[in-house]
Amino acid sequence: MSATATPATPTFPKPESRAAVLFILITVAMDLIALGIIAPVLPNLIEHFEGGDISRASQMIGYFTLAWATMQFLCSPIIGAFSDRYGRRPIMLLSCFGLGVDYIFMALAPTLGWLFVGRVISGITTSNISTAFAYITDITPPERRAKHFGLIGAAFGLGFVIGPAIGGLLGQHSLRMPFWVAAGLSLANVMYGYFVLPESLAPEKRAKSAWHMANPVGSLKLLQSHRDLSGLATALTIFYLAHNALPTVFVVYTQYRYGWNPRQVGFSLACIGVCAAIVSGGLVGTYVKKFGERFSVLSGLCYGVLGFLGFALAWRGWMLLASFPLIALWGVAGPAIQSLMSRRVDHSSQGKLQGAINSLRSITTMVAPVMFTQVFSYAIAPGSRLKLPGTPYFLAAVLLSMSLLVAAYVTRGFVAGPVVAPAPEPVASDSGH
Repeated sequence: MSATATPATPTFPKPESRAAVLFILITVAMDLIALGIIAPVLPNLIEHFEGGDISRASQMIGYFTLAWATMQFLCSPIIGAFSDRYGRRPIMLLSCFGLGVDYIFMALAPTLGWLFVGRVISGITTSNISTAFAYITDITPPERRAKHFGLIGAAFGLGFVIGPAIGGLLGQHSLRMPFWVAAGLSLANVMYGYFVLPESLAPEKRAKSAWHMANPVGSLKLLQSHRDLSGLATALTIFYLAHNALPTVFVVYTQYRYGWNPRQVGFSLACIGVCAAIVSGGLVGTYVKKFGERFSVLSGLCYGVLGFLGFALAWRGWMLLASFPLIALWGVAGPAIQSLMSRRVDHSSQGKLQGAINSLRSITTMVAPVMFTQVFSYAIAPGSRLKLPGTPYFLAAVLLSMSLLVAAYVTRGFVAGPVVAPAPEPVASDSGH
């Protein structure tokens, strides 16, 4: 041991540092794997606490989902704003640590009430996705952000493929075991990040205050600070609203229309995840570089419209499977929209921007499940005149068409290549005045 000790000098990653990008991708993937691990067993654990009453358990699952999405909405802007003020690294590490501790809390929960509290806390701690996107923005030049945003999308896809598979296997032995494994992954993420992750936001580039925008309303005001930004936010909100048709009714839709069993449903969901990961991880960067962000947004939304129409019209299971590539190609639109939005705020507001975007996603998560399930329920009801089980996906296609029209109008004057247009308003820079 040395006689003297000197404090470590803060280091910052070079632009597009592979180690830093890799850590963020691993962080997102492990977060989503951990979430996916508990997904197959959480409903069963709730049902266990309800004494096997499936009807009551279904209601509670809805409350759990609403609480989780509400916390995402409330806390994503706060975490994003704090990362603008104090740096990305401490926020990422604290969020991962909090998530790991929360999974332990849920594994030990003795009652349904305590489990609900744990789910609320997980909604807070998983809000670090906004910081992950802001980190990528810090270290990536504007013309390459869509590629790295796409890689985060691929990490999402892989997480949702791997997590439920692991959780299903573990859940056969114990309903509590998946929570312990999820906790281990999150805490391992903290250790990895502590030794590997450098800070991406230099002190001189940080916001002077976090509280000015550390609330959902203040964060969403940022989206109104630039005309193009508000238009793109509108298109993205409708995009997220349509996206909820996939997780909300896919299982009941395929079971009702095609008679699929859980194994077939699981296989099909894995196929969607793999296709999405291939597109997000391997195609988005090349696609956006070749065709530009505007074309990527518009063409991606067109793929989504066609994919949902394929879902709605497929009267055989294999027809539904044939639509998966179109749904996967829809994935080029989201990263391109976020890349365009990131160009229109300055470096000290990237965390708040990503927090606001995550809040938009959370709002749609609160609204869309009720909307799509009610539409599906009406479409298949015995006395319904409609008798069209594909109605939820027709609705999703209509929503994406609306998003396409908004995006086409907003981006009509955009040029290909880098566009440097920092937001001129004080709100965007969070100057503290």
